[in-house]
Parts: sequence; C-alpha cells; structure tokens
Amino acid sequence: MCGIVGYVGPKSAVPVLVEGLSRLEYRGYDSAGVAVIGPRGLNVVRRPGKLSVLAAALASHPVEGHIGIGHTRWATHGRPSEENAHPHTAGAVTVVHNGIIENHVALRAQMEALGRQFSSETDTEVFAHLIDQAIVTGATSLGAAVRAAIRQVEGTYAIVVLSDKFPDTIVATRNASPLVLGMGDGESFVASDVPAILEHTRKIVFLDEGDVAEVRAPGFSITDRNGAVVTRPIESITWSAAQAEKDGYPHFMLKEIFEQPRAVADTMRGRLRPEHGDAVLDAVELPLARLGRVVLLACGTSYYAGLVGKFLIEGLSRVPCEVDLASEFRYRDPVIGPGDVVVAISQSGETADTLGAVREARARGAWVLAIANVVGSAIPRASHATFYTHAGPEIGVASTKCFTAQLTALALFALHLGRRRGTLSEADGRAIAAAMAAIPEKMTRCLQALAPSPKVDTPFPALAARFKTARDFLFLGRGANYPIALEGALKLKEISYIHAEGYAAGEMKHGPIALIDDGVPVVVIAPRGPGYEKVLSNLAEVQARKGTVLAIATEGDDAIARQAKDVLYVPETDPRLQPFVTVLPLQLLAYAISVARGNDVDQPRNLAKSVTVE
Repeated sequence: MCGIVGYVGPKSAVPVLVEGLSRLEYRGYDSAGVAVIGPRGLNVVRRPGKLSVLAAALASHPVEGHIGIGHTRWATHGRPSEENAHPHTAGAVTVVHNGIIENHVALRAQMEALGRQFSSETDTEVFAHLIDQAIVTGATSLGAAVRAAIRQVEGTYAIVVLSDKFPDTIVATRNASPLVLGMGDGESFVASDVPAILEHTRKIVFLDEGDVAEVRAPGFSITDRNGAVVTRPIESITWSAAQAEKDGYPHFMLKEIFEQPRAVADTMRGRLRPEHGDAVLDAVELPLARLGRVVLLACGTSYYAGLVGKFLIEGLSRVPCEVDLASEFRYRDPVIGPGDVVVAISQSGETADTLGAVREARARGAWVLAIANVVGSAIPRASHATFYTHAGPEIGVASTKCFTAQLTALALFALHLGRRRGTLSEADGRAIAAAMAAIPEKMTRCLQALAPSPKVDTPFPALAARFKTARDFLFLGRGANYPIALEGALKLKEISYIHAEGYAAGEMKHGPIALIDDGVPVVVIAPRGPGYEKVLSNLAEVQARKGTVLAIATEGDDAIARQAKDVLYVPETDPRLQPFVTVLPLQLLAYAISVARGNDVDQPRNLAKSVTVE
C-alpha cells in the first residue's frame, strides 16, 4: 500500500526521491519522509500529511547527498504522526518498510531486553534495531546484516535500508510485498512500483521473494536470504511515463475510464481469432484431461469481474465454475484439489489475500492460472501459468480499465475452454468472437455519447447535482448484470462515500424493497435481453414506492423512459457481453457524484491501490 523510492548515483537524491514518491501517491498514504546520507552523515526528514508538507520542509531546510530512501506511509501499526512516519532509525541504520511484521511484539521485547529503546509505535522500527544489532555483533556488510534480520522476522515486507557505516550502498529485500530495481547510466533506483522510477529508466529488475539486493550506483548484486548468489533478469518496460500522466483529463480515473476501449482491444490483440471462432491463451496449456471445475479467486473489483466470468465460463464451456473471495478461501479449509483449475485475478498481481489463496490452492494440488496486469508480480510467479491483461498502468485507486481488461481475459478464457472441450461449435464460437471484436468500438461510442467532452465538462452535471446529497443508493441487475450492480455500488462507495448496495433484481422483494422511498435513488440495469421483462417489473415496483429510478437501457428503448425518471443508454450487444458496456455509465456516475461532492477522486480516503497486507 505504501510507496518506497531509493536512489544512489551522481544526482542530488532529494529531488529524485520526492518526484518518485509523488508518482506513488495513488497508493494511499498519511505521512511521508526521506533519509539521505550527505557530507555530514545521515539526515532524516519526516512529516505527517501530504507529500507537499514534506516538500515544503525540505525546501526550507535543504538536505544534501547522493544516496537516499523515501517513503509514503499508510498506517497499520501506530497512528499517523511524525514519530510513526518512515524512515525509522536505530543506531547506524535507517529503514523504510511496506507490510506487517507478525511477530513484532516478541522481537521488540527481545531488542528491549538488550537495552534498545524504541521511539515509535510501529512494527517497522523493529527492522532497524534488528539490522543495527547485526552490525554491532559483527556483520561485515549491510546485506549480511539484513539477511540476519529477516531470518528472524515473520510476516510480509518490502524493506529498503541505509547505513552511514556503508554510505555507498542501499539494501532492498522483499517477502510478499512488491519491490523493483531500476538500472540507469551510472545510477540505480529502488521502488515499490515501476511508475516511481520510469522517468529515469526503463530497465527494471523484479525482485523475487527472499531476494536481498545490494544496490550501488554502478549496479547491483542479489542473494537469497541465506547468502547464495541468485540471478534476476533485467526487463525492459514498454509503456511510457506519459501513460501515467493525465493527458488533459482532470483526474486519472476519468482518463482511465476513457482508456477502456484501448485496454480491451490490447488484451484481445493476438489472442482473439474471430475467423476460427477461437481464442489462444499465449503459451498456456490448460490441464483439460483432469479438469472437473474452475474456481475463480479474487478480491474487490476483481471478484466482481470473476462473477461475470462465471456466467461466461459456464455458458461457453459448460464447466462448473465457482467464485470465491480470496480473503476467505484460505481460512475455511476449502475443498480443492487436483481436478480443479484455479484462476487467480489481481490487477497488481500483489494482492496479499489472493497470493495466500494461490499458495493454498497449489498446496492442495490445484492447477493455478493467474490473470494480472503487472508483469513479473508475485501472483504470476506463484502460479503455474499467467495470462496478462494489457491495460497499462492504472493510477486511480478505484479500478476501471483493469476491470474491463479482466472481463476480456475471462471471456477469452471461456471461449478457449469452450472450443477445447467441444461444448462450443465453431459457428457459435465465430458469433461470440465477432461480438467480442466489436466491443472496443461499442465502448468508444458509448463513452462519447455519455460524455462528449470529458476533458472540459464533468459528465452528468444535473444527475450529480441531484444525487450528491443522497445518503443511500440501491443498484439492481439480473444475470451477468448482477455483478455490474455490485461493481456500480462499490464504485460509488469508494469515491463518493455514499452508502450503496448492489442486489440481484429478483432478490429485491426478499428484503431490499424495505429501503425504498423517495430519498433512495435506485439504479436499474435493464438492457434488452434475457430477463428484460422481469427487470421492468422490478422497476415498476420501485416506482410504485416513490423510488427515484435511473435506468441503464439499450439504445432505442423508448418504452423504458416512461417508467424511469432518468435513462442512460448503452449500445446493443450480445447479452453475454453486456457488462462491457453497462458498467461504463456506472463508472461515470460515481465519478460525477464524487466530483460534485468535492472529493479526492483519485485518492479516496482510507483506500490504497494495491492491498499488499491482509
């Protein structure tokens, strides 16, 4: 969740660190700090609040040096405050850390028994004391001291370490929390995510779990936690830093909403084969001989993508499919084994709960396919095979383009599986493949109709003005649009802070109907297709109870306008693919209401982009 940046090279370290941290603000944070080794030794500057507060402090009291580390903290242990902000120092060692040390209480007591004093409430400070103690007791290098420390730690971490006893070296190590190295010309970088350093280099090394990297200006060396030398490839990042900028849009989220047609097209490119009614999954070979069912594991928005995927997989391949919250799966003694194909869905590829679920599934004999957006991330490495989406970097905390890219990957998976199992004929495969190929253009047309000038005018100003004071929303949908109702409610909650619930429309009479009155807007997803008449009946029931209805309907459906106060139209498409277009007005609605309420759209309170702790 937190952001980490490290630099060693000929440049002044502070501007590199602050700029890198600014590119990680989307991850969510409540304090920030830097540590730099300069001519007069180590300097640490920390401030609670936004990065601008830290930048102002550094501007008024400049810190010199060519090696340093920086951090933006999202509180887990200890309240947001200057003393709890990172970096944390003990003796000659300074540390920044993402993750949670599960045995920090015991380790803290162990260090205090040695006479060490702690100055914060955080678990992170334990790392600084452990590493400094290793140096005091004879560690011959900073890397050796870090290896000695992590062998005592239980939990998740990405840590980056400085010591003025080793003033030319940064040490970085990770366990279930992302960390990358960047290789420049006579300079080196460390970061928790690629965008932080992409302005300086495209040569990236993804650290594996247990790796300990000693990073100096000319380059790096990597060992495992026991000191054995390991090799990690240097990979070239193909997307540009400009892709992580707003490109004239007022917010990253709005830009990313409008990037969805491109993200969907890029994820299908080279994989969808409309002429054959088929799809290829890169080099993935599914274990079809022993396939009994498919189990989709995910959290949050990715979980809702999985619920849509269930309709596609069962509909096209006739394989039983279950969808499970990864955060619950590993803790309930799941029934899973060699006859199961598990598909783990995660935008970042680092979601801690999903990573834990993948390990549990593999330990019980299941075959695991990862669907992820970040190359080289932890979940793909822990899986048997990976199917990468090509959404590009997603900066807004509330996921949009990665959601529809995940839908694309799941549709391709379902098509591929249906053709391999013989449950989908070539003719039917051609029909669904042709419908899939048309989706990017339909999404573009839909977005242009809903928000003709998004860089200038906020979408739906009248709706946003009317709904911004609502205390509750209800979202209703049937079939594959039921997960879209859930996703629409989640988006509204995430960025507008209005309470919202998503329900299967047929369940309305089983409880939610009690909520409806003239103060509760009800969003009814009602495109033409299976269940359309039943959804209209639900809409009429809402209207009869004076609920304010906003309908999502198919273009040309004039009849629905007589039953709904407001209608947002989407293009007609194959009913199985309707979620690709019905989600668009819900994303824009949540965005518009958030803007009308004056909220921070890209960095909503209490949320972070990648949930890398449980």
